[in-house]
Amino acid sequence: MRKRFELSRRRFVRGAAAAGAAVPWFIPGKALGADGGTPASERIVMGAIGVGGRGGGVMSSLLGFREVQMVAVCDPVPAHREKAKQRCDQKNGNQDCLATADFRDVVTRDDIDAVMIGTPDHWHAIITIEACRHGKDVFCEKPETLTIGEGKAMIQAVRRYNRVFSGGSQRVLGDYGDWPRRVRGGALGEIKECYVSCSGPSGDCYLPEQPLPEGIDWDMWIGPAPWRPFHSNLIRGGFRPYRDFSGGGMTDWGAHRFGAAMFAIGVHKTGPVEVLPPNGKDVKQLTYVFKNGLKMYHGGTKNITYVGTEGTLPGSDAQPAGDVEIEGYKGRGGLLGDFVESVKTRARAFRDIEIAHRACTVCHLGNLAYWLRRPLKWDPEKEEIVGDPEANRWLDRPKREPWTLRA
Repeated sequence: MRKRFELSRRRFVRGAAAAGAAVPWFIPGKALGADGGTPASERIVMGAIGVGGRGGGVMSSLLGFREVQMVAVCDPVPAHREKAKQRCDQKNGNQDCLATADFRDVVTRDDIDAVMIGTPDHWHAIITIEACRHGKDVFCEKPETLTIGEGKAMIQAVRRYNRVFSGGSQRVLGDYGDWPRRVRGGALGEIKECYVSCSGPSGDCYLPEQPLPEGIDWDMWIGPAPWRPFHSNLIRGGFRPYRDFSGGGMTDWGAHRFGAAMFAIGVHKTGPVEVLPPNGKDVKQLTYVFKNGLKMYHGGTKNITYVGTEGTLPGSDAQPAGDVEIEGYKGRGGLLGDFVESVKTRARAFRDIEIAHRACTVCHLGNLAYWLRRPLKWDPEKEEIVGDPEANRWLDRPKREPWTLRA
């Protein structure tokens, strides 16, 4: 695949050639886009994995792109996948969309170019890596990782198999208007402090067992996480408070807002060197200290607040001098449009895996500082906690058999 989406073109021509053995060579105008549709050479054939709640919303948004054809949906909850199938069949004008409970039925299909992953957080890494191994590009909802170790394995797989990966931290740009341009353009002078609002870490899962509704593949929903009995809250998006499945609000909205702040202040390709939990004395709130002396705090604002030598956002009307480009953004249709364009051109996406991983790492380190109740020294190059073997053991977790991370 290069500038034109050659993989789809090869499939189309190969299929047409096979048909030509039995019938005269004829390519209908519809396949070439003569009816205003998208020609096969430009089409991105996709599968959607995890289509309840947010995943279903992202899938619907992708269906709005003329280049995208969704041919498979996956979810262990029957109601989720059947609703998603209906949407895809309606868009495609047929009844051919596959509906399955097993993501492997999607990532192993030769006719699929890319997948959207909207599952609970504990599945993101394994599905991403398996998709890459089978030659698929990936759009993965945030928080992209459950652990720092998962993020490192995902980077390895994306690079090894030369895939396009986009994280789903839409609010890096979407919710905050031109703030990144103003901060990056020097409107506030040198940034000294940054405050980020999101909820706190996750904890133990205490939900009691409920009867398992017919048809739900609970073993597949649990997947690599520790075994827990069924509870309806978990399949309705209520998994985030529990450490087995998520990092809580710290990684949920934190992936958005810490990611946005890190991009605006230019530390999105590195990380802090210290993480200080509140101690009731001189450290009032969780504090990240970067090598250049900049400090980023958890809390102390409604959304994000930037404090510079010449102003504060929100609260300043200062504008950047001249036009400021947004590094890496293709400028079409938000993150999903950026992903579609990246798949076609093979350029790295705006929220490439390394950048998404760095944002999630900050969230995970904050959780570890809260859970362990002690300061952490972080080496952002080696990606390890310095001088604290116990804390380093928290950088990844074992998976429930038979699931493993293999890049």
